[in-house]
Amino acid sequence: MTRKLYTSLPLAAIAAAVIASSLAGCAAVAVGAAAGAGAIMMNDRRSSGAQIDDETIEMRANSRIGEYFGDRAHVNVASYNRQVLLTGEVPSEAAKQQVEQLVSKVDGVRLVVNELAVMPPTSLTQRSSDVLITGKVRASFVDAADLQAQAFRVVTERGTVYLMGRVTAREAERGTNIARQIPGVTRVVRIFEVMTAEEMRAAGIAPPPGTPLTPTNPPAPPVTTIAPAGTPAAPAPAPAAAAEPPAGGGAVATPVR
Repeated sequence: MTRKLYTSLPLAAIAAAVIASSLAGCAAVAVGAAAGAGAIMMNDRRSSGAQIDDETIEMRANSRIGEYFGDRAHVNVASYNRQVLLTGEVPSEAAKQQVEQLVSKVDGVRLVVNELAVMPPTSLTQRSSDVLITGKVRASFVDAADLQAQAFRVVTERGTVYLMGRVTAREAERGTNIARQIPGVTRVVRIFEVMTAEEMRAAGIAPPPGTPLTPTNPPAPPVTTIAPAGTPAAPAPAPAAAAEPPAGGGAVATPVR
């Protein structure tokens, strides 16, 4: 966003104009914000209870980590449908395990994917770059007519993009391929709950446009597969022949060519 400096008007006049417009439109803004929040919750593929639980989990996990480690660790907590992703940097392998134990004991957590790295905290420049990458990935999802952008949660750490969400196998591959094309992305890690159209309808979720009315194969039983941090990933297949992610939750790394 480009910022413009208006030096021709006195600061007091600008402040008065802002206050006046705020007072005149505060009711409309409040109504609009409430409507926007409601639309987001309606389009989210998690239940309203799961959304509230995820916010609570993140708040409690961050509080526990902060109380225990203070400034000795840089940890980001992202919860989606009660499945928690840990990213960031910690001073030792013991600290990495301690963070996971702290988070796993938070009420409501059903799975922890520990992607913490044992290394010094990243610089402000690196974190700013990660924020920019996250923004570009999200914008690309919005631009993709065949994706529902709100089905994905995007987290970026040191150039690695983590994708979370409740998606179909086709959405998982499509989202992965889009993220891989963003400049600065070095790796894509998928932590999806892969669902068939039938499972989505049973859960009260509207399947994405173009989804067959019935699955071509019976739904596979839920399987959770965690790819340990640092495990070399197999070369990514061509988009047309991409393998489907495992059903259920789990982390699958996809390198960027």
